[in-house]
Amino acid sequence: MAFYISPNLQEIPLTFGHVIWVLRNSNYSTLNFKYEMRFWSLDIKCLIGLIENTDDRRDVLFPQILKEEAVTRLDELGKVSDANGYLQRTFMSPASVRAGNLIRQWMEDAGLRTWVDHLGNVHGRVEGLNASAQALLIGSHLDTVVDAGIFDGSLGIITAISALKVLKSTGKLGKLKRPVEGASCGALLIPGCRTLQVIAFSDEEGVRFQSTFLGSAALAGILPVSALRVSDKSGVTVLDALRENSIDIAEESLLQLKYDPASVWGYIEVHIEQGPVLEWVGFPLGVVQGIAGQTRLKVTVRGSQGHAGTVPMSMRQDPMTAAAELIVLLERLCKHPKDFLSYDGRSNCSTLESLSSSLVCTVGEISSWPSASNVTFTVDLRAIDDAGRETVLYELSNQLYQICEKRSVSCIVERKHDANAVMCDADLSSQLKSASYAALKRMTGATQHEIPVIMSGAGHDAMAMSHLTKVGMLFVRCRGGISHSPAEHVLDDDVWAAGLAVLAFLETHV
Repeated sequence: MAFYISPNLQEIPLTFGHVIWVLRNSNYSTLNFKYEMRFWSLDIKCLIGLIENTDDRRDVLFPQILKEEAVTRLDELGKVSDANGYLQRTFMSPASVRAGNLIRQWMEDAGLRTWVDHLGNVHGRVEGLNASAQALLIGSHLDTVVDAGIFDGSLGIITAISALKVLKSTGKLGKLKRPVEGASCGALLIPGCRTLQVIAFSDEEGVRFQSTFLGSAALAGILPVSALRVSDKSGVTVLDALRENSIDIAEESLLQLKYDPASVWGYIEVHIEQGPVLEWVGFPLGVVQGIAGQTRLKVTVRGSQGHAGTVPMSMRQDPMTAAAELIVLLERLCKHPKDFLSYDGRSNCSTLESLSSSLVCTVGEISSWPSASNVTFTVDLRAIDDAGRETVLYELSNQLYQICEKRSVSCIVERKHDANAVMCDADLSSQLKSASYAALKRMTGATQHEIPVIMSGAGHDAMAMSHLTKVGMLFVRCRGGISHSPAEHVLDDDVWAAGLAVLAFLETHV
């Protein structure tokens, strides 16, 4: 079949393949075909325009930097490990140092001035227009859990660097209104400021020293000096680990790491969702409403080590069966809090509604040691409503002691950790939502539905940074909600979408 070009131009045969190429390589549906006696009429100007527009669309989407290079860098960073056969990078380990050096190279490639601070955080900074404007920080962490996936933490660092590299390539990097800083632990600074900085935080997971947010807590000014003396399983302290890597830190220099709150406008973090909600609703990006508060408990149940065959059932004091009943109680309470809590001085309608949608309770470990007369288990309880979380803990304790008394065993409940919920800033969240909307519209050419707003049940560096400034977070869809696992996966196009969203956010500050 032949296609002919008209009008007023010399007619040239146009193959079917040419038109198919145009259709497949543009998102435009405005091709004006006219069926005439087995032939289609196509204006050559329309064809040329479509081809040019297609090239323009690819240019503004920057796939080479925001998608192809970003994915390559995530893969490359995922190979930097202290273990053979799986990914593991802990605070100031050899692999962590190598990863930090690699991130510094990428920061410098994006036009940033780089350095490593006294707690191993990697910073990248570029000067902007306004020397006195407050800075916006964007970051995430470079450390991992044991047997980790390649996206947790790293995605937030790479998307920030990639977006800044695009600004460099378009000549806009030095035109930011406010400073941007990034760190690998990882952060970035923006609107109305003179500098732009990206930070990659050195430790968020807390694997080596069992103390989370070492990097971001230091910058937020909430890391106690005593943290330097905490030791790992080999007896190496945080201070020792830093000195082994030629970082000589004293108590005074730790305190000097804190940012002046008056110099910071806000903090942004891009992170994989680590949950299934975005995949379920079919969106690559979601704005975080807040980060759940958390309480960790250790429950000890003590009974009697009765002989398995000689103590009658009516006289047994088995702690294992008591512990089993307590765990099932925990599950029932957290699945159906309205069945246990009443509208009284300790809870109200809004609290119960919040708990019904955000409360999550799990048992992490259970052990029977040193004998069958002693059973311990750990409880992790999270909710976006701090008052509601306390109400659940109060009711849980009452129910636990009742069951233990009924079974003639003793119960000891110890609170091992508490962290209040963090609500993301409404203004930052609105800007991130608009940036996500713009990014997805750029990619698809279509009007987008409302960007999902979801809660984070996992802790993030934003929790520590909230003690310094207002925070906002953008979640990226991950397959099956799987995280902290080699099976952790983010689609290449979703990496691209995240980079475009960060770029769109930054462009509002140019």
